[in-house]
Amino acid sequence: MVVTITRLSKQERHDRLIQELNDNPFLTDEDLARKFSVSIQTIRLDRLELGIPELRERMKHMAQSSLDEVRSLTEGEVIGEILDLQLDHSAISLFEIREEHVFSRTKIARGHHIFAQANSLAVAVINYDVVLTAAARIRYIRPVKLGEKLICKAFVRSTSGNESKVRVETRVKDELVFTGTFRVFRVS
Repeated sequence: MVVTITRLSKQERHDRLIQELNDNPFLTDEDLARKFSVSIQTIRLDRLELGIPELRERMKHMAQSSLDEVRSLTEGEVIGEILDLQLDHSAISLFEIREEHVFSRTKIARGHHIFAQANSLAVAVINYDVVLTAAARIRYIRPVKLGEKLICKAFVRSTSGNESKVRVETRVKDELVFTGTFRVFRVS
């Protein structure tokens, strides 16, 4: 059996690079280099040619272009950086696991930090001044390590009266690491 490896033309790679970043704007140059089997330098040159900013700038742009502002929490109370927020609909945040978030011996993130990101996003997505968590059903899928970046997405699933159910999924790159369903209440 003969296996042939076909390399993408530059134009094909550019088209796929744009598509990949539209699908997941949080991909690093290293992630993209692995996906396309090219060097990191090639990806950087491709991005420059296409006018695509580096990851940090893409994240800042997403945060600035988010449509709504959090009502239920102050900026310092949200765990992670909110990148997108559509009140009563959906939200996305980014949280990087640093030294102060891990157990010193294992370098594995303490669960309460992962939970806190998800919980604060579930509260932040609700369009009301005072929102409290009443209950949460959560699942940790795999340990998160020092240096990993958590992308947390919250979706309002239902609202009835002063109660909403918010589904949250946290990923490292494309891998699901945490899920939860939060029942939150608007408090007068």
